[in-house]
Amino acid sequence: MDRPLRLISTNPVDQLARTVEALLVVAAAPLAVEELAEATQDDPERIQTALSLLSDRYREGRSGIVLEKVAGGWAFRAAREAGEACGRLFEKPVQRGLSHAALETLAIVAYLGPCTRPDIARIRGVAADSAVAGLVERGLIAEAGRDDGAGGAIRYKTTPLFERVFGLESLSQLPRLDDLGGDVDTIRERLHEIAEKRPA
Repeated sequence: MDRPLRLISTNPVDQLARTVEALLVVAAAPLAVEELAEATQDDPERIQTALSLLSDRYREGRSGIVLEKVAGGWAFRAAREAGEACGRLFEKPVQRGLSHAALETLAIVAYLGPCTRPDIARIRGVAADSAVAGLVERGLIAEAGRDDGAGGAIRYKTTPLFERVFGLESLSQLPRLDDLGGDVDTIRERLHEIAEKRPA
C-alpha cells in the first residue's frame, strides 16, 4: 500500500519559517532578526513569528537540534542529550575542557576586556602568555587593538564564539561578581585595581 504524500503547508508564515530555518542551517554564525529580514526581504515582525514557530519545533527534549538566541542572534546547536556524541565526532579544540588558568584568564577578559596580557598577569599573579595564546587559538578571545603609550601592548576581548559556547545572548548576561562563589572581595579588588589603571 502506497503511503499518502505529505503536503507541504502553503501558509505564508510556514513558508517563511522554512526559509529562515534554511538560512540558520547554512549560516556559520548566529543571525540577528535584521539579517534574516534582509535575506528573506521580509518584515522583522514576521521573522519573529517564524522564529517562534521554529523555537517550538526545535526545543530541548523535542528535537536533536535546538534553536536558541545566542551571541546577539539566532542559531542551532546540538541538544544536550546529543552533545557527548557530537563531541566525539568533532574533536575541536574549543570543545575540549579549559584549564583552570584558561578559565581565570577568560573570566578576566570577559569582565574587564579589552585588556592586555600584563593586565591579566597582574590580576592572576602569574604570566598569562600561554593561557592567552590558547584562548586565541580556540577562538574564544581575539585582538582588539593596542594600548596607547610605549610598547603598545595588544588588548584582547571575547568573541561571538565565546558567547555562543557559553550560551550568552550578550556579555551583559554574565553573572555579577557578587553572585559568584569563592573569595569575591579579592576578585573584585584585583579587577577594580586593574580597571582603574587602564586608560579609558
